[in-house]
Amino acid sequence: MGYRKNIPTTVCLANMEGDNRLNSPSAVRNAEPIVELVRNTAIKSGNALEIASGTGQHVVKLAAALPLLNWQPSDVDKTRIKSIRCWSDDHHLINLKPPCLLDATKEGWAVDYHGQDLILLVNLLHLISFEETKILVKEVSKALSPKGLSIIYGPFMREGKLISKNDMEFHHSLINSDPDLGYKNDIDMLDLFREAGLVHLSTNKMPANNLAFITQKP
Repeated sequence: MGYRKNIPTTVCLANMEGDNRLNSPSAVRNAEPIVELVRNTAIKSGNALEIASGTGQHVVKLAAALPLLNWQPSDVDKTRIKSIRCWSDDHHLINLKPPCLLDATKEGWAVDYHGQDLILLVNLLHLISFEETKILVKEVSKALSPKGLSIIYGPFMREGKLISKNDMEFHHSLINSDPDLGYKNDIDMLDLFREAGLVHLSTNKMPANNLAFITQKP
């Protein structure tokens, strides 16, 4: 069980510390712009699900910054679940739920996670296949409450093109490891949102050539 299969060494993985805590340099770099993005996008209260919470470094900062949102971290990997617990235990945030095991690429998971006012996904889609991405977007739509928002953040092609040398190298290292992986096209993402019944509100440019798609369930 796990999203990341056959990934190359160019993927920045986290370092394991002594207490089962994972520490990711990229999570540290991304945390501030992600918190600011969510703060400027999300409603002020309600239920929030983070898919693929990874190390847990993002979700503790989000829960601290948005205390009226009840945050549910999740991941598909038990090692990362332990790390999320470690980071959560440091902060004692009443609006941060214990992490749960969730494979968001499997059909049907939305039934157990319905009624979400916000769903956040950071840096996963380039590490799963396009078919898995389709399933994930459809299930996100099903899990959202009416007027609920989703934020999908990560590296993407722009109109089928890779816009920097680093993006080209990273994308090709992914598809060379597994042809099902790699950057998804921004145009294809807009089609998937429409097919899932989500309204595309905006595409935000983020640091390190990342994009953040903001969508809403009618």
